[in-house]
Amino acid sequence: MQEKPYLTSGRNTIIHKIRKLDLIVVNGDDNPAIIVTHKGIKEYTGKIPENKRDAKFNDQELVDVTMGDVFGDEKTLLFIQTLNGKEYKIDYSKAGTPLFIRIHQDSIF
Repeated sequence: MQEKPYLTSGRNTIIHKIRKLDLIVVNGDDNPAIIVTHKGIKEYTGKIPENKRDAKFNDQELVDVTMGDVFGDEKTLLFIQTLNGKEYKIDYSKAGTPLFIRIHQDSIF
């Protein structure tokens, strides 16, 4: 079994842990997808891969938070810790505004 490029913590935190794979995070059908890279996080505007195999081909991991092996349901708030030492707060109730993705905590390494 292959190691996942992320960990889940608590009820709504994803921790990115493998630099060579970007995470495409999907939270239900109506919410915008986000991409997590080793440099940071932003809204994903590309085509979402059809399946995990297609994502792997592009050095990406598809993370659907509604799946049982992640959180099991849609989230209004999601926290993502990135490899650059920052934790981002994703507030889906503010999608389409500058408050959608914000730095929540900035760690010092």
